[in-house]
Amino acid sequence: MSHAYRITVQALSSDPQEGARDLTFDVTNHDEILQLVERVKARQILPEEEVAAFIVGLKVFGEVMLHHRHEPLFAELFPQFGLFMKRLKGASSQTAEA
Repeated sequence: MSHAYRITVQALSSDPQEGARDLTFDVTNHDEILQLVERVKARQILPEEEVAAFIVGLKVFGEVMLHHRHEPLFAELFPQFGLFMKRLKGASSQTAEA
């Protein structure tokens, strides 16, 4: 199943001569990102104010990399990213045991 999202990056302060510039784009992801944000917040592996940026960035980047994993830019990184994701998912059991 694929989940669709609209991501907006809005500058909080900008040079008045340049005008406000926002970036909006649509993405799909195989995970339900909003649920993941809540789950990672509950696990307290990062400061709460950093979780949304971490998860959204990670999942958007990961999905692009997954689609282009055979291209030279991502080929070396893809296996390491998989290991990172396994460690991240395993952090919940390590946190529960501690």
